[in-house]
Amino acid sequence: MSGATRQVDLRSDTLTRPTAAMRQAMAGAEVGDDVYGEDPTVASLEERVAGMLGHEAGLFTPSGSLANQLGLRLHVKAGEEVIADSLAHVLRAEMGAAAVFSGISSRSWVAERGLLDPVQPLAMMQPAAGAYQVSTRLVVVENTHNFGGGTVQPLERIAALREATRPQGVALHVDGARLWNAHVATGTGLAAYGQLADTVSVCLSKGLGAPVGSVLVGSRAHMDEARVWRKRFGGGMRQAGILAAAGHWALDHHVERLAQDHARAQQVARAVADVAPGVVDPATVETNILILDVGAVGWSAAGFVRAAADRGLRIYATNAHAVRLVWHLDVDEADTAYAADVVTDLLAEAAHRS
Repeated sequence: MSGATRQVDLRSDTLTRPTAAMRQAMAGAEVGDDVYGEDPTVASLEERVAGMLGHEAGLFTPSGSLANQLGLRLHVKAGEEVIADSLAHVLRAEMGAAAVFSGISSRSWVAERGLLDPVQPLAMMQPAAGAYQVSTRLVVVENTHNFGGGTVQPLERIAALREATRPQGVALHVDGARLWNAHVATGTGLAAYGQLADTVSVCLSKGLGAPVGSVLVGSRAHMDEARVWRKRFGGGMRQAGILAAAGHWALDHHVERLAQDHARAQQVARAVADVAPGVVDPATVETNILILDVGAVGWSAAGFVRAAADRGLRIYATNAHAVRLVWHLDVDEADTAYAADVVTDLLAEAAHRS
């Protein structure tokens, strides 16, 4: 496949581009100044998403990272502690923002594929650590789990965690950037997930295909406070209804189609398992993210990424030995078949060398 002219980009589902119909909806959006709370399209989106997740109010933010950081800031004061698993986006991919901007300390536990075991955070928590240690104020659960490979957190495990944290005064935030994927994969209602947490962030600009935006939901009092911190953090937006209109369009048209992305990720997982069984277990591929342990057959992640790029397939190295492929709105069946061919060819070459 050297010299391939086809280009397929599976680095992330953040790469989606707004459809023509979405652009038309954006162009016709009613707008106002959202810092003054006067953008009707933003307000309706916030109300809509909050209702879907079973909460009182929402807050539109430019990014999922900001939505998460606002969630953390609501629950944890400077010098207090948040705990999350070691692969959590809030710890690994938000540039140390909780420490830099909010003075928040953090600890983590190790979870295979990011899968929640409530026993682990509950064993770590110190809600009232006194004058000599750091008090735990918040547990973060990521659903689905990005670096875990699109892992869906079982509802009963989140519920068990919530039942134990609430009496101890420890809050629960769900980083639900891809909660839509969990909803589609399991059929579990969004409110069933949402009502188990004090705050939830959801992203509109990943699999749903909006160009910008996430929504944080929680109590009205929490969202009023988060609005102040959003402005402090530089996240206040003016005529943001143009962006919120894309979010409405995405919710109307792009949620159920996530099942296609899940099926395509599974299709490539099975193809890989046929060639190199130790690289991935298809049973663990639940949504739109496929992580391949290419180190199992002698590849470095960086080398595999370069070799795939030479053949027109762009993917992402998650660590020294693993790569990630993510399906999204702009990847069709032909692109998926091509990705499967490239990946299996490279893995077969490694097997032949060995």
